[in-house]
Parts: sequence; C-alpha cells; structure tokens
Amino acid sequence: MISRRLIRIKVFKVLFSRMSSGSDSLLLAEKELLHSCEKTLELYYYLLYLPVVLKKIAEAKIEAGLKKFHPKPEERNPNRRFVENRVISALENDKILAKYTASRSLNWTGNESIVKQLLKSMISKDYYNSYMSASECTFADDMNLIVTFFQEELEDNEELWSLLEDESLWWADDMSYTINVIIKNISSLREKGVLNNPNVFMKDDDKEFALKLLSKSMLNYDEYVEMMSSYILNWEPERLAATDTSLIVMGIAEAVSFPNIPLKVTINEYVELAKYYSTPNSRLFVNGILDKLLLDMQREGKIEKTGRGLVGSIE
Repeated sequence: MISRRLIRIKVFKVLFSRMSSGSDSLLLAEKELLHSCEKTLELYYYLLYLPVVLKKIAEAKIEAGLKKFHPKPEERNPNRRFVENRVISALENDKILAKYTASRSLNWTGNESIVKQLLKSMISKDYYNSYMSASECTFADDMNLIVTFFQEELEDNEELWSLLEDESLWWADDMSYTINVIIKNISSLREKGVLNNPNVFMKDDDKEFALKLLSKSMLNYDEYVEMMSSYILNWEPERLAATDTSLIVMGIAEAVSFPNIPLKVTINEYVELAKYYSTPNSRLFVNGILDKLLLDMQREGKIEKTGRGLVGSIE
C-alpha cells in the first residue's frame, strides 16, 4: 500500500524527531517507523468502512420515517437506492475488512455526528441527487457514487481532519494518500468481484528499504553532516534548518546504500519533500547541496550505481 515516497516521508519524520530529541536508539526508531506504516493501513480500513456506516444511518432514517403515525409520502415510499448500493454491500460482505475493523474497533462508534454530517453533505449534492433520481442504476453507477463521495466529501472537511488527528497523530498526514488508494481500489471493483485489500507495503522489498534507509541515516548522521559542511560557505551546519539537514542526510544515505536507485530520482524525491516539510527556500538549497555533493562522491567512487541505465554520472 505504502509508496516509496510515503516511506521516505515516514523515515524523515522519525529521523527528524529522533535527532531533535537526542534519542539515538535505532531499535526504538525502527519500532516507531513500522508502527507509523501500520497506522496507514489502519486508516485505510477505517475510511473504507465509512460507506457501511453511512448506509446504516440512512437505513435507520428510513425505518424511523416508516414508523411515524402520519409519514410523509416520501417517508411512506422511500427511495432505497443508496442503502441497496451494491458496492456498499460488497464492503459489508468483505471478510478481510470486517475482521480488520472488528479486531481494532474501527467502527466509528462515538463519532456518529461527523458521519451524519458527511451523509447530510452528500445528500445535498447534485451527484447524489442525480444518482438517486436516475431511471436506471448500474453497478458502475453504484461504484461512481462511492468514488465521488471519497473525492468530494473528505479532504476539505476540517472536522474530519480534526477527528483523525485526535484519533491518531499518524493519520492526518496520510489522509490524502489513503483516500487515493481507496478510490483506486473501489474503481477496480467489478460486480460480484472482491476488493483488492492491500498489505502495509506495496512491494516485498519496501519494508527492507524503509528500515535500511532509517538505519543508514541514523548511524551515519554525524558523518554526513560533516560532509555537508564543506559545501556550505560561511554557514555553520548547526545554523541550518534541522529539516534540511535531515533531508540531505537521507539523500546521501539513499544514494550510497541503494545502488539500484538513480541519483536523479533520489535528488528529486528529497527536493519534493523539502517543498512540504521545510522552509520556503529549502527546495533550492537541498537540490544544490545534494547535486554537488553526490556528484563529487560519484566521481570519487564513493557512490556506485549498478543495473541497466544506472551506470554513469548525473551530469
């Protein structure tokens, strides 16, 4: 599930936190990193279960209307298209989803108010009303409704963001990525098919990549900071933004430790992280230092790249 970029972000956060606090325990840092990765999968299942909770609330509303002494016409003959949505039924019947959410109590209990708010918001939208009023409803229509719900209702909902942050410190920064994974998986669902539920890591060697990147960055931190100092004229390393230092250290560690990753990819990845996690000028600074430093290391034979298309200079 977790992409290499998200792995880099998680390693960066653990490295920055550990170096800032002065904690040099690699074992504790590795546990923290793996816990962070597992929490992303937990968020995936928590949000994936949301349409099922929406359906239950919608069903309760229909039942309440039918029990009224003098129900309105629309309450007497309710439109059941949403509560009979086949994608939601597939989620309800997914054994992996049911087992995972039950084992971790990911059921939205106690947070019904935000679910009702999301349901109310969806019901007010054109995409929902078009779905409910269409003369026919295919499985693709059911699927498109759920996909649109995840696209439209979650990311800009400040109350939901606040809720997720309160539930877990690891969740807020993973929300956008997790929603995209859910949308992709639901979009690939076919009628009478099963959901492609992910594992924590996207590829078999991604866990090794995460742990090795963290360990090489921590164990060589002081050495790599010292290497940086010769590339920073009239600027002491301790005066640098701590985020920049961590990103550059990770860039060096990745370039040295992973011969199958092109240097340009490594540099571009940490420049992208600098845009979001450091100062306004960090993008140019991180790019400049890594470009010069890694090129010199490559010329000196301290960085070797193997594999087709990876041998050669970054010039």
